[in-house]
Amino acid sequence: MAVLRFPDRFLWGAGTASYQIEGSPLADGAGPSIWHTFAHRPGTIAGGDNGDVACDHYHRFRQDVELMRGLGLRGYRFSVAWPRLFPSGRNPLNRAGLAFYDRLVDALLEAGITPMATLYHWDLPQALEDQGGWTSRDVANRFGDYAEAVFDALADRVPLWLTFNEPAMFTWMGYALGAHAPGRSDVAGALRAAHNVLRAHGLAVGRFRARGAAGSIGITVSVQAHVPADADDPRDVEAAARSRAFNNEWFIDPIVFGTYPAALHEQFGALLPEINDSDRALLRAPIDFVGINYYSRTIVSNAHGGFLEISSRRAIGQYTAMDWEVYPAGLWLVLRQFHQRYALPLYVTENGAGFEDERIGPRGYVEDVERLRYLQSHLEMCHRAIADGVDLRGYLLWSLLDNFEWSFGLAKRFGIVSCDFATQLRTPKLSALWYRRVIEENGI
Repeated sequence: MAVLRFPDRFLWGAGTASYQIEGSPLADGAGPSIWHTFAHRPGTIAGGDNGDVACDHYHRFRQDVELMRGLGLRGYRFSVAWPRLFPSGRNPLNRAGLAFYDRLVDALLEAGITPMATLYHWDLPQALEDQGGWTSRDVANRFGDYAEAVFDALADRVPLWLTFNEPAMFTWMGYALGAHAPGRSDVAGALRAAHNVLRAHGLAVGRFRARGAAGSIGITVSVQAHVPADADDPRDVEAAARSRAFNNEWFIDPIVFGTYPAALHEQFGALLPEINDSDRALLRAPIDFVGINYYSRTIVSNAHGGFLEISSRRAIGQYTAMDWEVYPAGLWLVLRQFHQRYALPLYVTENGAGFEDERIGPRGYVEDVERLRYLQSHLEMCHRAIADGVDLRGYLLWSLLDNFEWSFGLAKRFGIVSCDFATQLRTPKLSALWYRRVIEENGI
């Protein structure tokens, strides 16, 4: 069989997030996050689960780094929990919380693994939420101070940085739909929150540049392939473009072009915050790359009177336990679209498949053939995109470990390593053994 080779310096890795794996959210002086509060609110999380223990990575990180080394990972994307460093969201700094990430980074480097740090993966300090959360303009200043403290501690050893993970997801799901923390339902508030996230991003990038850090910084967005139901119907084509603007371009357009996509102005009108000259200068602080989180696609039709005047339909095909269609070609499509629209280097910072009831088989591991095929087919699309001229520099699959999957609790499993949440036993799955070979061969 032919091997599809990747570029020599291609970064092969996996990712996790603080609240999803660390456990011990209040340890060593940490303050509660909005997800700690939300997960302890009755009826918010499937099965009544929470992140109090999760994978106990806070105590077992050295074991997990050795696991990464054994799988041959070249990169590891993790997130820093803001409330561990600043329990109240602002000074004073909790040095015990910072020390955890200091030890983690050192362990990764000793194992020959490149750290990629995400400053915000959804765990806002509850103390700041009590003061308005992301709807408050001041939260951007607090984020800038927090980012500077992390840069001061880790930027000498961490070469790759992400300011935010999936800002459209946590602002819309958390502030407009109420399905994620902090559980608010206010469209105007969600739009203000998104605007302040962009301001916070710009402040963090500015502080990163000001300290002369040698690494690279970007932002990661959750995207789908928005495909017209009828490619020959211009109304469906336009509807897919509106859907793409809201889901894929909402946060990158202001950073690169200084404006929100036109579809957002058309949908929200005066509710959409104005990007004034001072905000524009802040938002447009140059970034080095964009992270792409891709899982599936949306098939879009024109429809009058609804949100964005669109409707979507369910395709006939294979689905994961998250009820997401398996559509590998969408990753190729999205990578090409981002390359053409923004002309920035790209990393795939999340891509994977969630399933349920994955049991260790007679050969001593989970025989997760469906996940293996999912990853294989999506890596084929990464290779195709690179062949088409896309500057794709790495692939960090989701996820290293089975974890706390937000409102789905512990039931949905994305890991290439099984985690028994009762015993904390880690067992590499078939997909992990396959991925180790992919890394060894630098190809599929």
